[in-house]
Amino acid sequence: MRPGPLNALTDVPGLRVGHASLDGPGALSGTTVVLAPEGGAVAGADVRGAAPGTRETDLLHPGAMVQRVHAIVLSGGSAYGLAAACGVMARLEEAGVGFPVPGGVVPIVPGAVVFDLGRGGDFSARPDAATGAAAYDAAADGPVPQGVVGAGTGALAGGLKGAVGTASAVLDDGAIVAALAVVNAAGSPVDPATGLLFGARVGLPGEFPAVDVAPDALAELRAAPRPPSLGTNTTLAVVATDVTLDKAGCARLATMGHDGLARAISPAHTASDGDAIFGLSTAARPAPDLRGLVALHAAAADVVSRAIVHGVLAAESVTTPAGTWRGYGDVVGLR
Repeated sequence: MRPGPLNALTDVPGLRVGHASLDGPGALSGTTVVLAPEGGAVAGADVRGAAPGTRETDLLHPGAMVQRVHAIVLSGGSAYGLAAACGVMARLEEAGVGFPVPGGVVPIVPGAVVFDLGRGGDFSARPDAATGAAAYDAAADGPVPQGVVGAGTGALAGGLKGAVGTASAVLDDGAIVAALAVVNAAGSPVDPATGLLFGARVGLPGEFPAVDVAPDALAELRAAPRPPSLGTNTTLAVVATDVTLDKAGCARLATMGHDGLARAISPAHTASDGDAIFGLSTAARPAPDLRGLVALHAAAADVVSRAIVHGVLAAESVTTPAGTWRGYGDVVGLR
């Protein structure tokens, strides 16, 4: 197994990713959109956190009529941030993309949000339809910006600065599986015994930098986690593949992604988290046999863990009127 050319969600052909972050005093939030290829993508979802904020996930149940989605929106702003999907819908409608109905189309845009309200100092600075439209306009199929961008702009992870990260894998048969994660967890990505990142152990050769955690850095990392507040955290992810899966298969792909989440963050799926993962299939390759399916599932867990690690490593320290949150890389001396 090796990473794809970009080691990013966009290694799955046809997928595009765009970010938009809010500007202005008091703002620390944003939106990330994943656009499906022409004709849409098969999708499923698995919501494990006890405090979720989601949109259109009922449509992804195997028994629901709609079979394909046209975009997935991940956003800051808690429940207010669900409005960002309206901007993505508007852009898709302008492009004539959506589920055909008499008189037009209805774009199918599931989404989920993280809590970051007030982290920039202004509780009312949160994504809206215009933010979603800006993320749509920025979407591209090339390298995916990581770190304090898009839906990860205001994210926290166990008291450290959270972020957006991404990773991919090419399997032995050429199938691709990739993930994008927004790390905003009540739990920590850091092993308190060593100061190393839990998820780094599943990294591919040479993927992550060697970290030597000094005693003072370890003390700071151990002190970073703060008492959780109900409903103020969430890790989100999209895990995608080019092999053919039905909606139930995409839901299972998302379930396997949660295994990767739980390996990279401890604890996960808490009463304070709304952890949700979307599974996508572009159906460009044939459906796998059992051996291929098991390999795909194993890789799905790994790419989610690796995406979380990339996000935490890319997160830079941020100071706002609401507080200061140190990036892991700044604490351990990687920057």
